[in-house]
Amino acid sequence: MAWRSCSVLCRLTGGEPFLCSVRGGSRWPDSFQQRCFRKAARKPEPKKPEDPGPAHAEPSEAALQNRAPVRPPFSSPRAFGRLVRPFLFTVGFTGCSFGSAAIWQYESLKSQVQSYFDELRADWLERVRPQKRGDVRKEVNQWWNSLTEGQKTVTGIIAANAVVFCCWRLPSLQRFMVRYFTSNPASKALCSPMLLSTFSHFSFFHMAANMYVLWSFSTSAVSMLGREQFLAVYLSAGVISTFVSYVCKTAAGRFSPSLGASGAIMTVLAAVCTKMPEAKLAIIFLPMFTFTAANALKAIVAMDTAGLVLGWKFFDHAAHLGGALFGIWYILFGHELIWKNREPFVKLWHELRTRSGGPGGPSGAV
Repeated sequence: MAWRSCSVLCRLTGGEPFLCSVRGGSRWPDSFQQRCFRKAARKPEPKKPEDPGPAHAEPSEAALQNRAPVRPPFSSPRAFGRLVRPFLFTVGFTGCSFGSAAIWQYESLKSQVQSYFDELRADWLERVRPQKRGDVRKEVNQWWNSLTEGQKTVTGIIAANAVVFCCWRLPSLQRFMVRYFTSNPASKALCSPMLLSTFSHFSFFHMAANMYVLWSFSTSAVSMLGREQFLAVYLSAGVISTFVSYVCKTAAGRFSPSLGASGAIMTVLAAVCTKMPEAKLAIIFLPMFTFTAANALKAIVAMDTAGLVLGWKFFDHAAHLGGALFGIWYILFGHELIWKNREPFVKLWHELRTRSGGPGGPSGAV
């Protein structure tokens, strides 16, 4: 639920105006400026005694010149030209994510044998050592070992979201957070917020709802994709859903900051529902009502499509819809096109690693 929190975020800046203008002089819509920016005080003009007209006269020519310039149509090539860098960033980051995941999986497989013997040694020492009562570290280890692989994987994501949430509470960081942890196609910072806003929540309820959904679907998603592929899909989904939001905001001319992990979480939810359409789901507060995953996905996509067409502003429906469509596409086509064709890249990495003096290979430069 990437909330458009312009009025909240602008209050964070201590009342001082911040304005991100589109290249070419166009500015954010007047309604957004009226809600988010403080107007400068105007000197009262002396009232002429012979003029009995109304108190609010028509604005003068000088006042019209001081007003914000009329922005050009947002379907113009100039406006969409600002999306070239975000598009290149999306493609490059997605490729790097899956490439890194392939390398990570390769290195993990190489170290499995050593890890196996380390675990045997640890089990033997655990039986030999006297047991300590009330050992906090032991309790933490037991809790950690009781988690599924998916829950262990998303624990780091949840922790990162919690840290960013705490940063929003620091007044000295608020301007920095608004600039880099909210995504807006009218902002000067375009690329880095596409990823950082995926870990950003200003409202505790917003963060708690998103993290609960992520935790609930993590076990199924990671068992289906694997830890490395899951993280590549999750991070890529955050950037892709933000780019879809950029495109829709630029086309509609409605610029407002968005933040939240729901675009990436929608990808996880859509992937699980597409892979297991007959799975039974339920709402947390209404567990007595169950429905299939396929019907839930259809309802979510229909709601976000309606919100995008009708211009609902409470959620960033474009980001939700982009994340859901990416999750569906990845399960149907992307897994075959991307992940199953990683072997040439892994072979290249193996050759580079061996020639550079990695374990099992000769030493020397590439």
